[in-house]
This record gives sequence, structure tokens and C-alpha cells, in this order.
Amino acid sequence: MKEVVQWLNDSSYTSPLSPACKMCAQGSKMVVLITGLCPSKCYYCPLSERKIGNDKIFVDEWELKNEKDTDKLIKEAELIKATGAGITGGDPLVVWKRTKKYIALLKSHFGSKFHIHLYTSGLKNIEHVDDLVSAGLDEIRFHPPPNDWKNMDEIPIRDVMKSALETDIDVAIEIPVIPGMEKDIFSLIHWADGQNLKWINLNELEFSETNAKELKKRGFTVKDDISAAVKGSQEAAIKVIELTKDLEIGVHYCSSSFKDGIQLRNRIKRRAKSIAKEYEIITKEGTILKGMITSYDKSLKEIQKILLEEFDVNEKYIYLNKEKNRIELPLFLLEKICSNLEKQNIQSFMVEEYPTADALEVEKIPLPLQ
Repeated sequence: MKEVVQWLNDSSYTSPLSPACKMCAQGSKMVVLITGLCPSKCYYCPLSERKIGNDKIFVDEWELKNEKDTDKLIKEAELIKATGAGITGGDPLVVWKRTKKYIALLKSHFGSKFHIHLYTSGLKNIEHVDDLVSAGLDEIRFHPPPNDWKNMDEIPIRDVMKSALETDIDVAIEIPVIPGMEKDIFSLIHWADGQNLKWINLNELEFSETNAKELKKRGFTVKDDISAAVKGSQEAAIKVIELTKDLEIGVHYCSSSFKDGIQLRNRIKRRAKSIAKEYEIITKEGTILKGMITSYDKSLKEIQKILLEEFDVNEKYIYLNKEKNRIELPLFLLEKICSNLEKQNIQSFMVEEYPTADALEVEKIPLPLQ
């Protein structure tokens, strides 16, 4: 009987564990949302309003203009020092030619050891899996709908998965853990074990802006005030894993806090080290701290002149961020001069941002501190 390994941030698994999951834990897996289009229409899909049902492309938080905008694909992988990529959606097989192109490009640029996995419902263009394998796909994760978990031998995706098993890639299943469906989930795992699938990933079910209405309609609630995870999902996963210890298949429970506290945090830490300017501070969470000044009645050039001539600030410490209409400079320096800047109607702030392509602002605190 296998041991249940208590892993990171409430996640757990029985071996074997996918190489992709190990890379996610290190923050070295780039997320490629190849399209928001999908034939499944799962009620629990957590994709955002901006992405769901739209043919958009994102590499991590960086939106590509179109599928030819591949410079960002390579650049993002370089910035996080990626060892692999997870291609997701939507369903990547809806745009299988684009998916093949990106797999081939990543393999060509980063080499054969660059691990690529993707997720699919297996409902569309599944005959092109061989094309993706030939391009370099390493792992495919199928997502059968909940109604089929207890009768996998009776649905078309069964034959698709068996065909995939005859290729040179790892074949797996990934589903959300829906409370109350433990028997169905175990039935699915038992079936997958009999088919010699490598592993199955169980994701903690989560609320999002797009699925909240449907989840509430079905009686689900959040497990606490600080989490978007569904109450009972983790307990259901723990129960199921305990029942699968005598099976050959690896079972991995991926918690909501693993995704946020381990996968995302480690990935942004890697990116922060690549992009942080000399004057920026990287926090233990991977966010970036900096000083920022702006004015309602002065241009950036006017503020820059004041800094240079009246405060003798070294030009190398002054960064004109025209996109955000502000000047950035070292926090330690701004703290020394902010009171005097205020007298000239120049506002000073301590800013905390994610080091992601969208530079999402976490907090902005006025200076001097009160």
C-alpha cells in the first residue's frame, strides 16, 4: 500500500507524480491559455469574463495580440526561466493548429527537455492528438464531464484515451473535486488505473466571477472568509486519496492554496528576479516595492527637472513611466524628500505591484507615512 505524501499548502499525492506538477511547485511552468473557446461548457469553469468563450491568447498574465505574436511567448518563458509549459484554455484542441505551432516553437527554442502538457475535454479535433505528439507534446490530461465519471466505458472519450496510450506521451485525467461525488470520483480513478493511465489530478473546486452563480445554485459555499475554495472539496479529496492507496495510478490533490501560495508565488518570484530594476525591492512574496511620484499640475518632465536640480537626485534613479504617467524612484530616497515634494504639490507613494506583465497593483500608500 502506497504512502500518502502530505505535500505543500494542503496538497497531497500518492506516487507517481507528474513532472509538470513538480515544475509548478517550483514556479517554472509557464501557463499558456491558447484560447478561451471550449465545447464543454462546464458549469464550474473558473475562467474569467475576459477569457471565457473568447479566442484570446495569454502567456501567464501577458496577452498576445494574435497567434503570430510569439515573441512574448518566448520572452515570458525566459523571464521566469521556465522548464516547461502547460497549455490550457478553453480547450487547446479547438485551435489544434495553433497549439501545434506553439509546441513546436517552444521545443525548437528551449530543447526537447522543455516539458509541455495540455488539457482537453476530448470533444473536438481529437484525431489531431498525433499531430501534437509529433510536435513534441509530453503529457495530455483529459477532462471527462462529471456525469461520465462512473461509466467511462460507455462514452466516446474512452477510445480517444486508449489511442493516446499507444503514443509516446503520458496520459492522465484532471478533474475538480465536487463534494458529494466521492463515489463517482473513485470509480473514475479505478477505471483509469485499469487503463494504465499514469496519474490523475484532483483540483480543489473554486468559486470565480463566472461560476459563482451556478455553484451557489447547486448549494455550494466557500469554506472560509479568506478563500474562494468550495466547502467540502478538500475533505472529499482526502477521503478519495485514502481509498486509492492500493492502486498503481498516482493521485494528486491540488489545493487552492497550492495554486496561489506555491505555484503563483514561486513563478512571480522568478519573474521578479528577471525584471526588477536597481531601485526596486523584491518582497518575500515576490511582489515589487518602489517609490512613485505624480502631480496634478506638473508634467513628468517638470517633476524630473525638480528632482535633478532642486533635490540633486542622481538621474540613474529616476524612471519615467509614461504608460502609467508617473515617475518611479528608490523608496529609501523618496522617503527622505517626500515632505518637501508635497510642498510643491507633488504627491509621493509607496507602491507594491506584481512583477507580472499586467503589473497588477497590490497597494499604494501615501508618503510620508502618518
